[in-house]
Amino acid sequence: MSFTVLVPARLQSTRLPRKILADLGGVPMVVRVAQRAALSQAVRVVVAADDAEIVLACQAHGIDCVLTRADHATGSDRLAEACALLGLDGTDAVVNVQGDEPLIEPSLINACAALLVSRPDCVMSTAAHAIDEPSEFANPNVVKVVVDGAGRALYFSRAPIPWWRDGYAQGISTLPPGSLPLRHIGLYGYQAGFLRRFPKLPPCPLEAVESLEQLRVLWHGERISVHVSPARPGPGVDTPEDLARVRALLG
Repeated sequence: MSFTVLVPARLQSTRLPRKILADLGGVPMVVRVAQRAALSQAVRVVVAADDAEIVLACQAHGIDCVLTRADHATGSDRLAEACALLGLDGTDAVVNVQGDEPLIEPSLINACAALLVSRPDCVMSTAAHAIDEPSEFANPNVVKVVVDGAGRALYFSRAPIPWWRDGYAQGISTLPPGSLPLRHIGLYGYQAGFLRRFPKLPPCPLEAVESLEQLRVLWHGERISVHVSPARPGPGVDTPEDLARVRALLG
């Protein structure tokens, strides 16, 4: 199994400006993410930055980095440019690790890459874990995914899916019976050729309504395989509270 990890890194963010360079134990967060990713089986870990300040921070810690355009609308656009800069194409395997996931498990990266390589019927792979709290199931900030019998994504939604028709007449106070619903983990494996093609696909109505870019893949008839992790991943960083929590965990 041979794959490259790409870490998209944008300097500005809405809820926590400059979080990508936030200090975590004396190391910028994006560097911490790349160091964790380097513990996987990836042959190379590269940060795709939108600002020279990120490049300098990576270089100071020996992290491979490429400078991409600052005007990309999405992380997928940035990764597509990074693939072009690195000469990745065709069936080359790429795993997208978000730059705000400093506690990402290397084994989860490996699983996502292995699934992509073993499923030639799917242009992408991703991950999920079982939801065990009704409040999480009802939370629109928690993205859910439903899979088919072959482990391919049927749909992603911010809504509680699958919907228990006969059990939610009085509101969501428990989870659907049988297999637990799945929370989507924002980790993606791609065939590099598809990743370079993806930004050129027209956006779809479902993507706009749910604000979930991965729905464009399903809309255009492509398939995404889903690895179901037995464990919940470490917390990501979206807010100042998240940052404080991760700093506490790292000691």
